[in-house]
Amino acid sequence: MPRKARIDAPGALHHIVIRGIERKAIFIDDKDRTNFLERLSSLLQETKTPCYAWALMTNHVHLLLRTGTIPIASIMRRLLTGYAVRFNRRHHRHGHLFQNRYKSILCEEDRYLRHLVAYIHLNPVRAEIVADVTALKFYPYTGYCALMGKKVCPWQDTEYVLAFFGRTISEAKKNLHKHVAEWSTKGHCYEFTGGGLIRSAGGWRSVKEAYRDGIRLSSDERILGSSEFVETTINRIGEAYDRRMLLQSAGINLSGVITAVCLYCDVDEKELTGPTRRLNIARARALISYIATRELSIPGSKVARRLNVDRSAISRAVQRFRDDINLIEAAKTILGSLKPDISQH
Repeated sequence: MPRKARIDAPGALHHIVIRGIERKAIFIDDKDRTNFLERLSSLLQETKTPCYAWALMTNHVHLLLRTGTIPIASIMRRLLTGYAVRFNRRHHRHGHLFQNRYKSILCEEDRYLRHLVAYIHLNPVRAEIVADVTALKFYPYTGYCALMGKKVCPWQDTEYVLAFFGRTISEAKKNLHKHVAEWSTKGHCYEFTGGGLIRSAGGWRSVKEAYRDGIRLSSDERILGSSEFVETTINRIGEAYDRRMLLQSAGINLSGVITAVCLYCDVDEKELTGPTRRLNIARARALISYIATRELSIPGSKVARRLNVDRSAISRAVQRFRDDINLIEAAKTILGSLKPDISQH
């Protein structure tokens, strides 16, 4: 059976699990861990992707990230590819370092963020790498030490997480520590990484009770949340998928996008590939990058080759859409010109 596509959208909260191939070590020593964290730090700050929790284990990694303007898949591809190349070179090895596909679970924030913060950071305690929750405050390879103020991680959004636990920093830290200590007695919580139905219902007890009461539950192995959250998420993603399919079925490709954008911005296509600081050219490139990568799922590398720019330039161009209302409105107008009824979907 083919694997389902990943679910992602701006603002989505993801619990990500990265495992070494055949469960082998992906960190041999602290230099490896430092290299991984430096790469993660650089990428998250560059793409303005919030991180709420993280833990480095010997053969796997947990991350709790929120999608910004750059899809999580793009960030993970850059992170894992760069680290694997460095790891292989440093340790004189060849071949794959990670399992073919990292696990990404979209999570219902209000219901699960507090629990995931505890679950993820407790990994070293469960593995008996760290003695207890008090010692975890000082362990440098999870985000808990940053939340407790023992380490500075500029790429970790500690303020957002602490706001869930108290009105002041001191109150929040005290309540968070108590919450994590309570969770340390729960053991492994399979609903956070197991089957979709179990996750969506909140555990086997909830599943059994629902069936006993004749309640139909919606579930998806890619989602951690209530039945209602699963349905809402799938419907929202389905609408985005339908929109993309409408564009593709209309024969819209990268060339069509470039032609439409050049017409809208009143620029010559030849000007897009040359060095220039003209604002209308930069605007045209941003529009092409956004429509191609976000609306048609065209790889950023392909767009970069066509525009004769670096792949990172495409990422930066897409980021401009976060706060630029004019660009967003221009994209809607261009999409409408590509296929008149597309803006209605």
